[in-house]
Amino acid sequence: MKKRIFISCLIGVVIISGLYLFAREPFDRFNPWIEQQYVYVEVQEQPVDDDGRYKYKEQGVTESGETKRVVFSTSTRLEQGTFLKVLAKGTYTENYEFIDEGEIPSK
Repeated sequence: MKKRIFISCLIGVVIISGLYLFAREPFDRFNPWIEQQYVYVEVQEQPVDDDGRYKYKEQGVTESGETKRVVFSTSTRLEQGTFLKVLAKGTYTENYEFIDEGEIPSK
């Protein structure tokens, strides 16, 4: 009996770990312990094709100066050097808006 419980728990841990590693965006979206926060990003990387959309994985900075990675997609290609204010929950992005360089908090 104890062996079955241990194996069941081990399988559960493996499944949750796999979801976290391979599907982090949906995992972060529904995780109740992660709070939404604004992340300020300067587009620097080239986008990846995501079924007709442009997917960006960028490093940004929060209002408190903490560095954070966000993933977002757009229907149009953004120029390098474009500044965005991204509403993120973990790596999941709910929305974004264009901003000026002066609105980005310092690290």
